[in-house]
Amino acid sequence: MTTAAPPEPKEKLNYQSKARPRSAEFDPDAYRMSFGEHLEELRMRLMLGLGVFLLVAIVCLSFGEHVTKFFLRPLEIAQIRTHMSQQIYYTEAAESFTVMIKASLIVAFAISSPWMLYQLWQFIAAGLYPKERKYITKYLPLSITLLIVGMVFLYLFVLPLMLEFFLTFGMGDPMHTGKTIDPTAATQPAFVVPHYDGDPAKPLEGQMWFDSSQNRLKVVLGGAICVIPYGNAGSATPLITLRTYIDMVINLLLSFGLAFQMPLAVLALVRIGIVDVPTLKKMRRIVYFSMSIVAAFIVPDVVTGMIALMVPLILLFEMGLWLARDIPVDPETN
Repeated sequence: MTTAAPPEPKEKLNYQSKARPRSAEFDPDAYRMSFGEHLEELRMRLMLGLGVFLLVAIVCLSFGEHVTKFFLRPLEIAQIRTHMSQQIYYTEAAESFTVMIKASLIVAFAISSPWMLYQLWQFIAAGLYPKERKYITKYLPLSITLLIVGMVFLYLFVLPLMLEFFLTFGMGDPMHTGKTIDPTAATQPAFVVPHYDGDPAKPLEGQMWFDSSQNRLKVVLGGAICVIPYGNAGSATPLITLRTYIDMVINLLLSFGLAFQMPLAVLALVRIGIVDVPTLKKMRRIVYFSMSIVAAFIVPDVVTGMIALMVPLILLFEMGLWLARDIPVDPETN
């Protein structure tokens, strides 16, 4: 006489067919989901991620003018340092509006990206092995931190220096570009534009002055204050358009954010077994030389910009070596 096998515990039978718990804390190994439940889970995570993105986008669009000024601030700093008029131009009627929307959406995506990554992680965690989940939860916060640090470093330090260099490059000596004139031979006295730190309290019609706080030459026409464009006295003067500048800043922000992932890239190369730490240490001179070339290409100003970019890149490379210090040299022993 054979005895029947004891029934499985009720809890075990339940979690095999139960969908994923909705609580923030869960054990990905404690449940199974059907294909339909996976689709439902994906739909919910997409709705949560996109919902927050839309809310943040509405807020950013309501402050779209300030967002655009945030992107323009490094250019204004460079224009002040090079004594140029703080102006930027656009060549199409709707260009300023479309650029404002684009900049606002990019800022909204950057602000809501941690929440969207968290929703993505909640979805894919159940399909990973415990060791894979351990690596992601360990290094993902570091990756996000390096991404933010790279963008902030570009915005505060590298971008103003780079713009200042390119604005002054090739202009020549602004004090000796034209024909000299003897002031004693002039029949009329020289006209000197008055300088103000801002605008006069009650400017008169036709009055002209130089706003030293903005490096702008202004005149009152029809009761409104107008700005007279001017350039430097060199053979070439920059005419920067809004769309071109915003696209350049966005591309540089993404490039620096990715470049600051170097420690994790070094760690991944060592862990996969493509190269080991002793080999990378022997290649230090080659790596440093390559970084100097990259820094010189991005910011040709050797005295400030190139060094300001090369030093962080070297520190990031050394940080990658430090993170990979405990990984065995032979990948088969890993």
